[in-house]
Amino acid sequence: MPKWCFNYESGEYEYIDRDGFSWDQGEYVYNWDDSEYQREEEEEEPRKNEEDDW
Repeated sequence: MPKWCFNYESGEYEYIDRDGFSWDQGEYVYNWDDSEYQREEEEEEPRKNEEDDW
């Protein structure tokens, strides 16, 4: 599911998939802010470690 991310190439916010595909442009973009995806991964990581402790 795409997230609302800033595309540095266009200078606008767009819906962009984790792999860099812009739904608004219909093509891959390479210079975009992926911090939303990084934050999501960081939040999931501690949960995985807790599950491994069981």
